[in-house]
Amino acid sequence: MNIKKIVITGGPATGKTTIINNLKFKGYTCFEEIVRKLTSAAIDVEDIKNTYSNPIELVADSEKFNQTLLDMRIADFVKSQTLPNDICFFDRGTPDVLAYMTCFGQPIQQSFVDLCKSHVYDFIFLLPPWELIFTQDAERFETFSQANKIYLQLKKTYSDLGYQVIEVPIGDVEKRVEFILKSL
Repeated sequence: MNIKKIVITGGPATGKTTIINNLKFKGYTCFEEIVRKLTSAAIDVEDIKNTYSNPIELVADSEKFNQTLLDMRIADFVKSQTLPNDICFFDRGTPDVLAYMTCFGQPIQQSFVDLCKSHVYDFIFLLPPWELIFTQDAERFETFSQANKIYLQLKKTYSDLGYQVIEVPIGDVEKRVEFILKSL
């Protein structure tokens, strides 16, 4: 079975998790964002120096952090290929790792790019920055200005990898989910 793999992406605090939770409630298979778990684990072992920026620039070994993140997203991608469903959603895709690394000035190994190119999604939905709902918390360190920068880099990274990026209009979760489902 050819399972459609749909990415919901965007900068921090744009409503991705709310949309994923709504899709799960509607019965769709969804893979949750994993960076928050990694960030929380890094905080627990005091691997993060402070909480005023993105964790990938604050952990002791950002390359290891990014490799782990990429490996976990690939594991979800592989797992999605065995689902009995014909569609599944991901809260972020593998190219998000490249976009964040670019935003925070980290070197990107060709192997990272190759992994992103070899795990291809069917649709990419990008959520724009939305200041009204933007918040920082224990695992989300970016400022709204950084969120805008990340959004632009996500759009560029996915486009550079050959994806058609579909921007989801700002609005309540039901309207956003309806937009996504109708676009499929």
